[in-house]
Amino acid sequence: MKPINSRSISVQIQTLHQRLLRAYNLGTRYFDEKTNTWKWQCANIEVQKNVLRSINAFLDSISGDARATRHTIVKESVSDVLGALLCILEGKSGPLLSMASNVAVKLVSILPNSLLQSRIVELVCCLSSLISSHQVEVAIDCANALNLVVSNLSATSERTVMEALKDTGIATHIVGNIKDFAGGAKKIEYFEQMGSLLSTILWRWPQSRFPVLSDVKLMKALADMHMVTDSSIKLVLLKMYTSLALCDFVAKKLIEDGVFVEMVVQAMEKSNPQVVRIEGFKLARCLLRCQENFIRMRNLCGDALVNAIICGMRETGLSSKKGGINHGSLLLEACQLGLITRWDGDHHIRFWEHGIDRVLLNLVLENIQDKPSEHVLSLEEQISTANKGLKSNYHLGLRSYLWDILGCLMIHCGENFNPYTYGSELHINTLITCACLTFVDTIQKWCRICQNDDDSFQSEPVSRAVLMMIYSPCNHISSHARLVLSDRMKVIGIPCLKSLIHTLDYTSSLASFGSSDKLQLVINLIGLNSLSSLPEYQKCIIESKAMKAVVLIVKRCLSNDIHMERPSMAPHLLTSFHERSCCCIDKEDWEGSNVLHFYGLWALSSFVHQCSLLQDHTQKFTTAVTYIKAQLLNKLHETCSSTCLSPGVRWYASYILSYFGCYGFPNELAKWIGKSLNQEEYADLRLIVANGASVNVNGVILAVRCPSLLPREILTSSKNCKEGTDKYGETERALVLLLEYVYFGCLQAEEDMVKKLKILAKRCNLQPFLQLLYRQCPEWGTPFPSLNLTSALNSVGSCFSYGLLLDQLLMDVILEAETNELVGWTCNFCSNSVPHSHVHKVILQSGCEYLQGLFRSGMQESHSQVIKVAISWEALIKLVQWFYSNNLPNPPAGCLWDNMDDEGKLFNLQPYVELNWLAEFWMLESIQEASWNVIVSCLDSARHLSARIIKMAYNLSLWKLVDIAANFMAPSYRQLRDSSDLEEFDEALVHLIYSASIRFAQEGGNCSR
Repeated sequence: MKPINSRSISVQIQTLHQRLLRAYNLGTRYFDEKTNTWKWQCANIEVQKNVLRSINAFLDSISGDARATRHTIVKESVSDVLGALLCILEGKSGPLLSMASNVAVKLVSILPNSLLQSRIVELVCCLSSLISSHQVEVAIDCANALNLVVSNLSATSERTVMEALKDTGIATHIVGNIKDFAGGAKKIEYFEQMGSLLSTILWRWPQSRFPVLSDVKLMKALADMHMVTDSSIKLVLLKMYTSLALCDFVAKKLIEDGVFVEMVVQAMEKSNPQVVRIEGFKLARCLLRCQENFIRMRNLCGDALVNAIICGMRETGLSSKKGGINHGSLLLEACQLGLITRWDGDHHIRFWEHGIDRVLLNLVLENIQDKPSEHVLSLEEQISTANKGLKSNYHLGLRSYLWDILGCLMIHCGENFNPYTYGSELHINTLITCACLTFVDTIQKWCRICQNDDDSFQSEPVSRAVLMMIYSPCNHISSHARLVLSDRMKVIGIPCLKSLIHTLDYTSSLASFGSSDKLQLVINLIGLNSLSSLPEYQKCIIESKAMKAVVLIVKRCLSNDIHMERPSMAPHLLTSFHERSCCCIDKEDWEGSNVLHFYGLWALSSFVHQCSLLQDHTQKFTTAVTYIKAQLLNKLHETCSSTCLSPGVRWYASYILSYFGCYGFPNELAKWIGKSLNQEEYADLRLIVANGASVNVNGVILAVRCPSLLPREILTSSKNCKEGTDKYGETERALVLLLEYVYFGCLQAEEDMVKKLKILAKRCNLQPFLQLLYRQCPEWGTPFPSLNLTSALNSVGSCFSYGLLLDQLLMDVILEAETNELVGWTCNFCSNSVPHSHVHKVILQSGCEYLQGLFRSGMQESHSQVIKVAISWEALIKLVQWFYSNNLPNPPAGCLWDNMDDEGKLFNLQPYVELNWLAEFWMLESIQEASWNVIVSCLDSARHLSARIIKMAYNLSLWKLVDIAANFMAPSYRQLRDSSDLEEFDEALVHLIYSASIRFAQEGGNCSR
């Protein structure tokens, strides 16, 4: 350590630095060739103590002075200070460890990680080795120091440090320490530091989450702490669970435990300290990132959950906006958790019952609680009150959350819901007024090509909220929202609308889009949708260039030319949970990932709807229909059929198609099933209509899709086909059209036939279909209807309505897997002990031309009730699932896959190899593609399995798969050859792998890896 002269640093620091220098020079320096660094060593305990005291004093002198840590004298001392400290810690001398670990805590507390960067890996490895020290104080200090280092890691150093910690087995050591604490031998501080460190590691190291959850003893120890009263233990416990729950699989497992869920809700209650409540809200938010988890928690403790949210929002809402940091954090957490209103369910009623209207209003407007709730204000008074309150910018940072919560509450109301039954008319109307005023200001700013909105963070949330109010199923809400919006736009309305349309037309044709351009498109589309609900603007919209711009936006979205995810324009939705989550497989929100596509289709549907209603615009409607037909009618059909798109997007595509005479929900599976309609060969029912005509149908399809069409009485005919009289007395054409919907998912019909279809659909209780027949606007959050026949697989022997036994109609063939060892396998429907599945010929032949040809061949197999399939039972299950749903189940993914041993991975992967082979033989292109994608994805994440998979593929003559497996093996060819692992391979197979390795090397790879 060299003396350094400095002018701009205190005399005390210079003096202590000189003292440190003298102490350090009592040891010796040597060069470590392994680490390529200079190190310090000294065997004298007294010298080591002196060095530690000197380091401690030097650190004390620069503590609290941010400028000192940036000074040269400090920067150039860090390496030597770290060297001496590491030498003493690694020596593990009992008398010195306590002092050294204490100095380590001080070091990482005062000096930023950037100064420790050169030896940070050595430091964390050294501290990790002492984490289980028998000296409790040493273990506590080392855990504390490690936590400080890991918590402040930069993005560039995180991976290196976490890999180093992984090699030390840090998670296993900490888990062991926590279990020791649970035995009652350690003090609370020990658990606090160990738990905090584990929480930090789980947060930054996703691969550690599943193994921690899998430690049964640890999870039991944590469960035993649920009822502890010590707030410090509660706090650490909640933080650990939050970091664990970042894994979606772990979150699902945790939420299955009712006792755990009760603990989470109790942590948010008012009786707890603020810090505990905040952590409770964070854990709840982490658990409820997906709707499936929310539904489970709602069913267990929905009322308590809502009450906790309301209390969190109400308590701090009544306090001053200048409240302490804990109050502000609690309020923010409560508002963020309040976004569970985005999902439909009875919890909405609970929010109203708990006075959510008053709570929201108290957070939007200051001192509104002073006004009596029963007081009625005129519209002018409401606007005046809202204007004054909004100008104060009360809780401005929370506005985005408040608008989202308000909008979701409004859109999820039922048609007959009366909000005034639960809330105050004054509060609800004032909230609507506040949102509409803010929205009008937003539209005025964003309708100009050159815009500048200082409040852009709330532009999208408030616009979306007003749109939800206007289209709320509740007449009280939608009518008041339209009233306020109409009043505020009466002066500026037409000029603002024309400017909006002009800007929309200009922006939609841009060659490229910035984030501001996309946000402007979204705001203007929402504005167009909102204003189109007001009669005074509909003519202007129809006669403008709006439709041309909207169609262009939709087309560009369909071609992936423009994409806008909601969180990118609503930053309040971006949380650290999303950045650190793993195994998230939840479906996207109803409006989908590309909100421009969603709002574009919504605007297009509004335009077509308004054209069809206005009698004096018949020519305009005809022109619009022709224009859309030429532009994107086929694309709308594809949109409906695509399972990759969101329910909202598909619903609006179907809704638009209804104006062109196409009613229903196009589906890929329906394209196969539809071939069986009125085909006598596989029909087991003949429906006789009133005029004597008949239609051949299949019992299994009617039973799943439209059971009301099954006749009340079944009579045996000479053709082994059961007959029934249609109970509706309608014409053959109407019945056939309805059956087209049942089989194909959609139909084409003229207006006069639609009237008859409405009667049939109503009697058959086909609600989604009926909604399209009446051309009702899609309801927010409604699932998109799909044709899925898997429920028919469990129907054998069950008694159906009208006295019909399904096993007399449905199951007529058995798919039998290759015999394999399945201990205890039994069939619920027969005594056959060989693994098999009871299925339906009509469905098999619809989806597979090979089986269709087999059944018609007249060969022995065509008459046999059993078809032997040369695949395992695990593969057969997936095959049957695909036949009945057009969906191939995926193997375990994420943490489940990563933590599975090789045999488990092969067990899960082998069925897809078998299906890939069978699909080639049976000519099933879609299942061949789906199984191929699964295999390649799995091999890419576990390349060492390629050696096993390539053998399977080679034996099955799957040459494409052999090639891809050989490519995955290519980088390790030399290692495999030298270890004799290739000796068991055929010579031709070895040559293929060798050739792949040559190609890999020629492309710049390194085959020795």
